[in-house]
Amino acid sequence: MSLFAGVGGGAGSADPASVGGTGRALLELTPHKIAVCHLVQAFAPPAQSGGDSVPPFPFESVAHHNRLGLFLFTLTRSCDDFREPSLEELLRQLKVVDNLTNGWLCEQLTSTLSALNSPDDLFNFFDKLRGVLTAPEGASAEDIFLDPNSQLGVFLRCCILAFNSMTFEGVCHLLADLVMYCNSTYASYDLAEDEDFDTEMNNLMDADIGSQAGIFEKYPQSYASESHMGESSSARTCAPMSLHDFDETNTFKVDDNPTCLRSRWQLEAYLNQQADILEKDPSSVPLNSFNATMTRLQTLAPELHRVQFLQYLNALCHDDYVASLDNLHRYFDYSAGMQGLFGRSMSPMQDIVVGKYESALLCLGNLHCYFGHPKKALEAFAEAVRVSQMNNDDSCLAYVLGAISNLLSKIGMSNTVGIISSPYSLGTNIGLGTPLSIQQQLLVLLKRSLKRADILKLPSLLSFDHLSLAKFDLKHVQRPLVSFGPNASTKLRTCPADVCKNLRLSTRVLTDFGTDALSTSNDNGSFSTSWLRNLSAASNSWRSSSMKSTKLHNDFDNFHYLAQPSPVPAPVLQLAGSGYLLRATAWEHYGSAPMVRMNALVYATCFADAASSSELSLAYVKLIQQLAVFKGYSAAFCALKLAEKKFPSSTSLHIQLLRMQILHERALHRGHLKVAQQICDEFGVLSSSVSGVDIELKIEASVRRARTLLAAKQYSQAAAVANSLFSTCYKYNMQVENASVLLLLAEIHRKSDNAVLGLPYALASQSFCKSFNLDLLEASATLTLAELWLALGSSHAKRALSLVHQSLLMILGHGGLELCARAHIVLAKCHLSDPKFSVAENPEAVLDPLNQATQDLQVLEHITGLENPHNEEDSLAY
Repeated sequence: MSLFAGVGGGAGSADPASVGGTGRALLELTPHKIAVCHLVQAFAPPAQSGGDSVPPFPFESVAHHNRLGLFLFTLTRSCDDFREPSLEELLRQLKVVDNLTNGWLCEQLTSTLSALNSPDDLFNFFDKLRGVLTAPEGASAEDIFLDPNSQLGVFLRCCILAFNSMTFEGVCHLLADLVMYCNSTYASYDLAEDEDFDTEMNNLMDADIGSQAGIFEKYPQSYASESHMGESSSARTCAPMSLHDFDETNTFKVDDNPTCLRSRWQLEAYLNQQADILEKDPSSVPLNSFNATMTRLQTLAPELHRVQFLQYLNALCHDDYVASLDNLHRYFDYSAGMQGLFGRSMSPMQDIVVGKYESALLCLGNLHCYFGHPKKALEAFAEAVRVSQMNNDDSCLAYVLGAISNLLSKIGMSNTVGIISSPYSLGTNIGLGTPLSIQQQLLVLLKRSLKRADILKLPSLLSFDHLSLAKFDLKHVQRPLVSFGPNASTKLRTCPADVCKNLRLSTRVLTDFGTDALSTSNDNGSFSTSWLRNLSAASNSWRSSSMKSTKLHNDFDNFHYLAQPSPVPAPVLQLAGSGYLLRATAWEHYGSAPMVRMNALVYATCFADAASSSELSLAYVKLIQQLAVFKGYSAAFCALKLAEKKFPSSTSLHIQLLRMQILHERALHRGHLKVAQQICDEFGVLSSSVSGVDIELKIEASVRRARTLLAAKQYSQAAAVANSLFSTCYKYNMQVENASVLLLLAEIHRKSDNAVLGLPYALASQSFCKSFNLDLLEASATLTLAELWLALGSSHAKRALSLVHQSLLMILGHGGLELCARAHIVLAKCHLSDPKFSVAENPEAVLDPLNQATQDLQVLEHITGLENPHNEEDSLAY
């Protein structure tokens, strides 16, 4: 019976007997691989006929035995660096598993490695390894042996094949490396050379081992020769101890524990991990040292063209347009499309033609989109669509359509031509003779991308398209293509049910990731790497608890469950987390403050490890905004200080904008208009000068400028800014923002004693809010409408009071301190304006709302501005 048959997963499909085009094995032996082979032999000793099913010596329980198996599995799958770990690092990790045997495994490992002094010793070592994989004669199904097709079994078979393929010179090199490997560890495990070395090995040890040139000159047939595409990249060469292990001249320190490159599979997994780091937190990656590391790695393994793609991403994240464009061109020029982005199962010759050009155009479009060149991005995307259709590259076409929809949804564009088919039709079946709006083109593109992703079984893109459709349904009224005639639809409202439906469908796609290609495509060793990194954290409490007792009576200890990573692939977690962020944004529109806080908290708590720094800071921003609205600025600034430690405002635009927003709000409440104007100027500086780029930031700056002018009682200038802002929002079809701008215009006319002109704006804002289900903003518009009726005279007091009661429930349930205080003040004004109301008979109807409004305004520091009107410098401190 094979207890270890399921360890390898898909590893069994690999044929260890296959060799590369030059007759070389799949991997090349290194001292680290020999150490792992010994540990595998200890984990699964040679099978014996009729053996007992109890765990082999020295393991005390099945759980203890399985710990070593789990450790070996993650060790062969990890890819935390392109160098193999040193013996010191391996022993440090092994101590966690070896704790119950008082260091027996560590002692056996060091003694075994020290005993390998000659080629005959290595031959005998690998000859014994064959017994681990071979079932003895007469073995029954109940006997325990290592499955040759498991992960560990395939690893042993590859190592045995690699040793059998080595020349005598190669074995001498391996023995020299083994001595260096053992002597590089700390003193307690220091292994000296054996005196029985023959003359050949003594001469080899007398040479300068730190300089590899002498060894290669002496043995020119060593296995450091050039490798080919599809073969192992683990040529024997020096590599740094860590990612950024450089001296002042950016050269490697070859004197400190020279090690060997990992296998090609592990190198590609390592590059994927570096790409994830660049996405999550690019500020943590130094530009120059990272490029130097990638350049050195490319020198060691020239066929790894993804190194150039990493350099492109690094320059992109550090806003270096010239370097990112240059590295992108070099990546596609040198790789010749042999490393496609979408994993098509084609021959290398076909992949040179199919997939190279359209993939390059897709990356080029994303590059221009990142740097704020929407027109150039659209040109690249349009060309990518044409080439993808010409080459029948459906996967790339689906991703290009998703990229175009993302561009149209994020960057404001007033008009565009030729994105889909032609500007005057939706295809061959529906020719309308009229150009489509941006929103109609975006909707068609999203539906096309969704359909292609469903047909091609691309779950990541399918989930992304559902999220994009939910965002579209949230912010756009889906007007009918034919807006006249008897069949024209009269429903011109957004549908929250459609938003929730797409959010649920996006999550449903991700729950099935284990049965489709999503999980296998992410099986790149990242889970094993995270497991090893968290091993020390898990072992600390385990060690402290085991100090009192030498035996663990509970098999389900901290080794298994404490601080271990999630097996769910990072793209799945990122998309699932994006769904919660979108839910929080949707509830901001719909006016439910508790739902905003709940979804933002879920994201910050459950998806922080997989989230990028930008998205995680956005979740923090939403939570701090809730504190500012409901708890006041003091509580918000306390939380902001904590957020700035995690996300420095110099590197996080979201945190920087939040700080400026809260400072501007507090300055307006305190009446410090110079400070407010200064902050408005900073808003204008942050936004790009390119038309259509940073459109939301530009609208934010204009709104705050208009509010500052309104607080300064410069009504005509404030109205001019608001009118210009309305035109901008209308031009870029930002209808949700139009509702706020119309409400601002109504507020400007009310405070300028021109209530008659303010009524149409308030009614229009209320209509927009109903169309987009902006419940809280609709309640605010209704409250403004009540204030306008009050301004027309006491005869309209009852109508104003009816409007206040109509919106009061929503405001008190979900409104912030400022809106609640304003509602209480308007309520008191309605009573005082009513000729039939007597204060003497019912004073509580006026005093209670005013007292509550006073308490809310005190929290917002409105009273502080009245007491200290000239101390404006305090408004910038927090």
